[in-house]
Amino acid sequence: MTIRNLDALFKPRSIALVGGSRRDGSLGAVLARNLFHGGFEGPILPLHLKHESLEGVLAYPSVEALPLAPDLAIIATPPDSVPQLIADFAARGTRAAVVITAGFGEGGDSGGAGLRQQMLDAARPHLLRIVGPNCLGVMVPGLGINASFSHIAPLAGGLAFVTQSGAMVTAMLDWATPRGIGFSKIVSLGDKADVDFGDLLDYLAMDPETKSILLYVESIDHARKFM
Repeated sequence: MTIRNLDALFKPRSIALVGGSRRDGSLGAVLARNLFHGGFEGPILPLHLKHESLEGVLAYPSVEALPLAPDLAIIATPPDSVPQLIADFAARGTRAAVVITAGFGEGGDSGGAGLRQQMLDAARPHLLRIVGPNCLGVMVPGLGINASFSHIAPLAGGLAFVTQSGAMVTAMLDWATPRGIGFSKIVSLGDKADVDFGDLLDYLAMDPETKSILLYVESIDHARKFM
């Protein structure tokens, strides 16, 4: 197991967003709203081909056009665009990415499985870490990071919640928020192409902000690593 570059996931100095939208009610619009209004104090850099700005912030047409290399990239674009985006971000020096997009081999689709491998191959030479694909996102309430399309922003606290199911995140927040229960980190792992339970347990066990770890596990791909 390895916690390499997971600090870029949980303590980024800057964040890029690809796939944000202005269309009301769309996943991209919710993702952009949550990220830009979560309270994160570092720069948030949107990429968009059609709009000059997103949530009032100047947008850039490509990864190469960004004024700095973001620590963390949030990607919610069609699956066939993701491997190249991962390659571009990795080449710029980005160290972690959250891939919200589905379509990477779920249900045995061979084309999607090929894209999944291309995505991993693009990340590996640069040691870029990937959460997802097919996930709800990542939240670090203490730093104002809400890189998710959750309908509720979590409170800050000492409980880390790691789950494969995005629906479990929203159910947990529906239950916890009115009871005043807060979280240090919330991670929706999705299909666990790279970062998995073993990696996150290793990181969170040493995290001073985390007092307890709650898991919702549907499958373990690497049993020895998990143990």
